[in-house]
Amino acid sequence: MKKLLMLIPACGLFAMISCSPKKQPELTNQDVSKVIGHMTSVMIHDVTNPPLAARFFTYTCLAGYEIVAENDKQIGSMHGVLNQYPDVKHPKQNAGYNYQLSALLAMFETSAKLLPSGILMQGYEASFIDSCKNIGFSSEVIDSSKSYAKTISKQILAYAKADGYRKISNYPRYKLKQTPGSWDLTPPAYMLPVEPYFNTIRPMTLDSAGQFVPDAPIPFSTDKNSTFYKFLQMSYAKSGNGLKQEEKDIANFWDCNPFAVQNDGHMLIGLKKISPGAHWMGITAIACKQAKVGFSKTLQINTAVAIGLLDGFICCWDDKYRTNRIRPETAIRKYIDPHWKPLLQTPPFPEYISGHSVVSAAAAAILTYYLGDNFKYTDDVEVNFGIPPRHFNSFTQAAKEAAISRFWGGIHFMDAIDNGIVQGNKVGNLVVAKLSGQKKS
Repeated sequence: MKKLLMLIPACGLFAMISCSPKKQPELTNQDVSKVIGHMTSVMIHDVTNPPLAARFFTYTCLAGYEIVAENDKQIGSMHGVLNQYPDVKHPKQNAGYNYQLSALLAMFETSAKLLPSGILMQGYEASFIDSCKNIGFSSEVIDSSKSYAKTISKQILAYAKADGYRKISNYPRYKLKQTPGSWDLTPPAYMLPVEPYFNTIRPMTLDSAGQFVPDAPIPFSTDKNSTFYKFLQMSYAKSGNGLKQEEKDIANFWDCNPFAVQNDGHMLIGLKKISPGAHWMGITAIACKQAKVGFSKTLQINTAVAIGLLDGFICCWDDKYRTNRIRPETAIRKYIDPHWKPLLQTPPFPEYISGHSVVSAAAAAILTYYLGDNFKYTDDVEVNFGIPPRHFNSFTQAAKEAAISRFWGGIHFMDAIDNGIVQGNKVGNLVVAKLSGQKKS
């Protein structure tokens, strides 16, 4: 049998080779984490308060997530899952984009519009685009990806604008109750209360800010035989020599206080620090890298954690300003020792319930769902702030340590911590149930 040979002209062969699709550069989970890391840096610069930081993380992650959801069949849209979430319209004619690149650019675009110093995010974005060119992205792909990103970001920003946060500035100025056992301003800066109306904004998965109201706090009393006074003495006993070095180290590790100031003669000097939410977003980055999670799932996990942080702060802040309980520092100075100082600086909002306990438990529940229990990792998120790393055997262990650190730091009573963990677990489990399509229990 004769074999037939097909001759292809040299020019035809060149045309076939040149028309074959060029392989796109791959972006990784670390590229997602870098955008969030840049956001954290800008929010430290802006001294962004913890609840507001969670709000910024959530909408920024949603912008990237929505693009991934449209292009990865393993990821579903948030439409019909989150409260009032829009049916996001994706451009029909947009072609030649890289969806991973578009997702990151949407995050840059959204955060630049949300953050007060968003111009800094624009600088980070410009550097990121230069790095994309260096690894092989063409100008055409970058331009098309950025066009796609802007289309999605605009819709997510409209969703953010409708959550009610902007209305807060029109509310009357918060007034201290000045009744026995109520919260008061604390030294050294005597800062005004932070976000007293944060419970009025639209939650993501909660049906309302009051969905998971915890048990009532221990009633205030100056009776030395009362439960409250015993709590007061417990906190007082943990001051000074009452703390072991390990307890001091743990309290400082989880401090995460963006409002810290210190006296320097007649001056007050601000110390810029990371927020609790930013710390948990940093833990998420560590875990995703260690687990070698892909780009899409990394963005999915970051979005889920951010949503848990936001809803956690919404219900926690609802309890704080409803119960309006006095801080240990104020009560101990007034009723036991006028010269007492807590190890950590008292944050400028009411005591009950513990925010660290709530959001840490929520984040841990979400991370455990996606990455498994007994996930061992080393947390070095705050090394740049002079805080040495700590090793954990699970996210739950880390959350419990974050919670108890507030007692050892002298800024929370134990019932605020214990009940905060309960509330946080409920929030985290609700987020998981909503995002996984399960029915809540």
